[in-house]
Amino acid sequence: MTTITVGGQALALLPEKAAFLPESHTLLVADAHIGKAVSFRRLGVPVPRGTTTETLGVLTTLVARLAVQRIVFLGDFFHSVRSHAASTMDAAARWRGEHAALELTLVRGNHDDRAGDPPAHLGITAVDEPLQLGGLALCHHPDTVTEGYVLAGHVHPCIRLAGRAHDSLRLPCFWFGPQVGVLPAFGSFTGMHAVRPEPGDRVFGVADDKVLELPPKPPT
Repeated sequence: MTTITVGGQALALLPEKAAFLPESHTLLVADAHIGKAVSFRRLGVPVPRGTTTETLGVLTTLVARLAVQRIVFLGDFFHSVRSHAASTMDAAARWRGEHAALELTLVRGNHDDRAGDPPAHLGITAVDEPLQLGGLALCHHPDTVTEGYVLAGHVHPCIRLAGRAHDSLRLPCFWFGPQVGVLPAFGSFTGMHAVRPEPGDRVFGVADDKVLELPPKPPT
């Protein structure tokens, strides 16, 4: 993992597209979009199955590896109200039962407004942004706030790397500006949006099992 300091706290950037605050044993997860695939299938769109199981499986791996005590979801836990399908809810309930001691908090995002708060039996406390944690303000939308350095999601950021002969590669990325940092989308079935960092921003691309800092954009 790659560790940086933001808001006066150490923040470990994980190749699983999440971040970890070791001081508080807190895992930060942006844009899980649980149930997105079933939402699309209910609209008649053929999409892969098993994405919810895959997403929850990665969470299980991280909880065990890092001795996580709390997970804060930075918005968009469920994708839509159609995500409340029996198969999705059963998978989420089984996962919750296997991690009953975990403290789970959801900072509401735009998809949560439509999907509604998670059902009470999942034991997820839903709050509005920002959620203050020391010098950090945990949000969904990457907007500056007075409460601290913002860590957010929403954008699904990626960085485009140009190669030879017009080839290019898109990598999900962590993007840190002076007052706001954006995490990549965690869910296994989410899109990406290419971002344009400003001079002085720090960008960390996720490639396979590594998080690599990319060269800074030179001043214009």
